[in-house]
Amino acid sequence: MNQITARPSANRGVAPALVIGAGIGGLAAAVRLAAAGLQVTVVERAATPGGKMRTLPSTAGPVDAGPTVLTLRRIFEDLFAVAGTRLDDHVTLRRQDILARHWWPDGSTLDLHADHEASAQAVRAFAGAKQERAFRRFSRRAAKLFDAFDDPMMQTAQPGLANLTRKVMGQPALIPMLAPNSSLAHSLAKQFTDPRLTQLFGRYATYVGGSPYQSPAVLALIWHAEAAGVWTVEGGMHALARAVADLAASLGVRFAYNAHVAEIEFSGGRASGVRFEDGSRMRASSVLFNGDPHALTLGLLGDANITAAPETARAERSLSANVWAFCATPDGLPLAHHNVFFCNDPVAEFDDIAAGRTPRDPTLYLCAEDRGQANPPPTLERFEMIANAPPLSNGTSSQEPTSCPTTRSFETLKKFGLSLTPDPDNLTTPKGFAGLFPGSQGSLYGQSPHGLMAAFQRPTARSMMPGLYLAGGGTHPGAGVPMAALSGRHAAEAIMADLASTSTFRPTATLGGMSTG
Repeated sequence: MNQITARPSANRGVAPALVIGAGIGGLAAAVRLAAAGLQVTVVERAATPGGKMRTLPSTAGPVDAGPTVLTLRRIFEDLFAVAGTRLDDHVTLRRQDILARHWWPDGSTLDLHADHEASAQAVRAFAGAKQERAFRRFSRRAAKLFDAFDDPMMQTAQPGLANLTRKVMGQPALIPMLAPNSSLAHSLAKQFTDPRLTQLFGRYATYVGGSPYQSPAVLALIWHAEAAGVWTVEGGMHALARAVADLAASLGVRFAYNAHVAEIEFSGGRASGVRFEDGSRMRASSVLFNGDPHALTLGLLGDANITAAPETARAERSLSANVWAFCATPDGLPLAHHNVFFCNDPVAEFDDIAAGRTPRDPTLYLCAEDRGQANPPPTLERFEMIANAPPLSNGTSSQEPTSCPTTRSFETLKKFGLSLTPDPDNLTTPKGFAGLFPGSQGSLYGQSPHGLMAAFQRPTARSMMPGLYLAGGGTHPGAGVPMAALSGRHAAEAIMADLASTSTFRPTATLGGMSTG
C-alpha cells in the first residue's frame, strides 16, 4: 500500500482532493476521484484503513471488532469496476447458505436461508403454515419497499420528499406497505401472530442504530437486502477495507496514517485545507470529511465548521453497543457464521436503552468469524459479540454499567447451552467508542433512524460550507457498509461536479452508477 506513515514536511503543497478519514466512505470516494483523474490524498488518525471496520489482536489472529454483515455486493462490484478491475480479483467473498441462526430462551431455533423457499419452509416448521404464509407476504412487501426506495432515496445524492411522493403516488399499493403511522414493531405485530418472528424481524432496526419500537415501519426493507445475499470476507471484514485502500493506492492515491487533523481551514469562504496537530498544513481544492458529522457541529475540527452539518445539532444519536472481540473454543451448540441469541423481553431491552441504561437482559449477536469459510474452523476460533447499548448522549447513559456486561452476557450464553473457553475480556464499551470516534458520543450509526422523516434529516454529501463534503455512515444514505460506500460515491460525484463548474479541470473518466435492486 502506498502509505505515508511518517509525518510529511510542513510544506505539503496542494491536494486537489483531501479526504479526512479512511473509513469505507472515504476510501470509496478516493477510488472514484482517482479513477476520474484527480489527485487525492487520504489522511487517517489511526494506523490502518477501515474506520469502524477495525480489528483487535488475539492469539488466533486479528479479530473483527466492527461491522460483520456484508450485503448488497453489487455496490462493491461497481466500485472496483470504476477502477477498471474486478472485486473478485482483490478479495474473496463467500455467499452464505445460512443468513443467520436464531435462538430463543424457550429452546426454539430458526435458520433463515439464502434460498427463499428454504426460509419459508423453515418458518413453517418453526411456527406453522399460517406464519409461513405471513412470512411470504412480508418478504414480498419488503422487496417492494426496497425497490421503491432504491432510486429516489439510496441512489440519490440529495433525497427529497417530493421525489419519493411521486414514486409512491405512482404505485398507490405502496401506501399501506409504508404504514406511515406505525413503528416497525407495531407493523410486524400486525403481520405475524408469533411474537418470536416479530422480535426477529424487528431486530433489523438495530442494523441502522434504532429501536424497533421507535423506528418507522419502512425499515422492513432491510430484510430484502439481507435476503438477497449475505457474504463473508476471507480474512475478515477488515480485509475488504484493506482491498479498497490498496485499490485506491494503485490509482495513485496517497495515504497518511497516524495523521491527526486538528482543524479544517477556510479561505475566501470555502474549505482550503487542513491544519494538523503538529502545526503543519495541507492545502486542498476540496475537503471530504469521512467521520461523524456531529464532530463538526461540536467544533472539534474548528469553530468555522459548526454550521457545516446543522442537522446533527439536536438530532437524537443512534444506538451504541458493548462489543467483544476475542478467540475461544466453543462447545455445546452448532454455530453458524451469524448467530442471534434473543432475550426474553424485547420491550424491556429497548426500554432500558431509551432510558440510557445498559440492558439487563440484552439480545446477543455472535459472529463466529471462522465459520462459513473455505476450511473448517480451527480449535481456537475468532468471535465478535455485540449487545446493543445506549450512546453517551441519552439520559444517564454516560454512566458505565454497574455490573460487568461480560459476566452477564456469557452467563446468558451458558443458559442457551453455549460455553466459550476462555471467557473473553476484550470489551469496547460506548465510552470506548466515543474515544475512538470523536464527536460520535459512542453512537455507532450516526443520527437515530427514529421517526418517519429521519431518512430526510441526515447530512448529505454537500455540507453547508462550500468546498467541504461529507461521507460515511453518519451521512446519507445512512449506516451500514454498503450505504457508507454509496455515500462515498455521492460525495465523489458532488466534488467532481463542483470542480467542473468552477475550474478548467475535466475528469478523464466518468464515475459511473448502478442500481442495488
